[in-house]
Amino acid sequence: MWAALVALYVLLFPYHPGLRSPNELCRLWQTRALVEYGTLDINGALRDYGYVGDLSVKDGKYYPSKAPLLSFAAVPLYAGLRAVGGGHRYAVPEVPLVFFSRLLLTVLPTLFMLWLVRRYLRAHLEPAVADALTVTYGLGSLAFSYSLLFMSHQTTAVLLFGGFYALWRCARGDWRERGYLVAGACAGATVAAEYTGALGVLGLVLYAVLTVLLQPVPARERWTRLGRAAGLATLGALPFVVALALYHQSAFGHPLTTGYKHLNDAGYQPWHLGGFLGIRTPDPRAFALSFFSPLRGLFTLAPFLLLALPGLARLRYRRTDASAEPRAVAWMTVALLGGYTYFTSSFSYDSWGWTTGPRHLTGLVPFLLLPAGLWLERLRAGGRTWAPGAAAMLCAASIATTGVATFVNYIPDDVSNAVGALALPLLGAGFFPPGVLSFLGLPHLVAGALTLAALLAVAGWVYRELARGGGRRWPAPAALGAGLATLALLVAGHVLTTEHDEADRNAVRFLQSVWLTPPGRPVPFWPGPGA
Repeated sequence: MWAALVALYVLLFPYHPGLRSPNELCRLWQTRALVEYGTLDINGALRDYGYVGDLSVKDGKYYPSKAPLLSFAAVPLYAGLRAVGGGHRYAVPEVPLVFFSRLLLTVLPTLFMLWLVRRYLRAHLEPAVADALTVTYGLGSLAFSYSLLFMSHQTTAVLLFGGFYALWRCARGDWRERGYLVAGACAGATVAAEYTGALGVLGLVLYAVLTVLLQPVPARERWTRLGRAAGLATLGALPFVVALALYHQSAFGHPLTTGYKHLNDAGYQPWHLGGFLGIRTPDPRAFALSFFSPLRGLFTLAPFLLLALPGLARLRYRRTDASAEPRAVAWMTVALLGGYTYFTSSFSYDSWGWTTGPRHLTGLVPFLLLPAGLWLERLRAGGRTWAPGAAAMLCAASIATTGVATFVNYIPDDVSNAVGALALPLLGAGFFPPGVLSFLGLPHLVAGALTLAALLAVAGWVYRELARGGGRRWPAPAALGAGLATLALLVAGHVLTTEHDEADRNAVRFLQSVWLTPPGRPVPFWPGPGA
């Protein structure tokens, strides 16, 4: 199943140039500007390669409104592609630029992160639960959706978990104190990749402080260790923080001024005004839709994350040799869940855009895996054979639901249900996601059927691994019955919330009109001159 997971990450390429994906292209246009013109502003790129959205403007110069890390990270890649393409200004077409930027800067880092996630979960959970939960996270959560987009949301999750992993290894004594340099570098890079990543960094700071202060050593030694850790982490973060401040100073006139203060589109400005950077008091509508909307609710697309809620209570009492670490990770997880919930409930829900799921919660998801795994273990050990079957189906359904939504990955705001109203009608009409197999000449329907079969095969494997127990090869009849009943409830929820109205039909027709590889029409990966 690991091979199928990697294949889905590497082969799929849900992208449609006609949509002019603003969040992705504004970053890549700055990459073009840095290489082609040697400027931070993208005025020349807009003139030569076409207009894109998500911009800020200051003194007549245009910049991406986003944090700049990904724009700069893509510079060596773009320079290499430019050399391969002939070395001239128009040497790199848009499709290969987006494809390789995703592959090297969002897909491969996530695959490395999955290896870290698996190692971390195996230190606390049964191997079968750890492996199945890692696969579920990889294909059944926002990690899959945003690894296949050149956006900063999964980059933030990778950096946050990387920083946490370094802190965890330091807390266990596996790494020397120099590991705090790695944690600090990850924290600094997080903010340089996405400003709201600072919320996750605060959770890591809490974890780091608690793992030191809760150690059973004299108080003076605890504070000495904390001081050294803070100094090393600050040193690791400093290059990214200073570079970000210099970028803000050059582009927007002040080291603490971001592009959101100078948004080019006046319609977006109210979302970032009031409160702190647009974060105000909680709104029940924003809370409900962020977690339970049939269009992009977190628990709607990834219902396995519901297991983390009762699992939080087990974090504090899990058995481990390091007494400080369980309490620290429990407090950190509660703080992150509370902080991200407040954020998504207080920021404008209407600003999520054409996305799969509530994108700014992507950094939270990996920290919900351990409590979800602890609850899964309790269900498997509880003696009720039906309970693991129901929980296992939540994981398998997450892979199927998030997976087919990710096949589209551009979800219009006025669709009633991302799966029933958009993804399934498109798949039924033969509009499978573009990908490497299609570019290599395999018939589009065959390539699409293979990717869909791989996704469903992984979902079936996850269900089997989690639903069986007690040395069984296959789930018990009670577990199978509970799994089928759970699946029926989830399917009914999607069916009942799918309107099939004019808005749904218009969204399907529009996406068909801009689909990169429609049925029966091959599209070259790297068009020749004049194409």
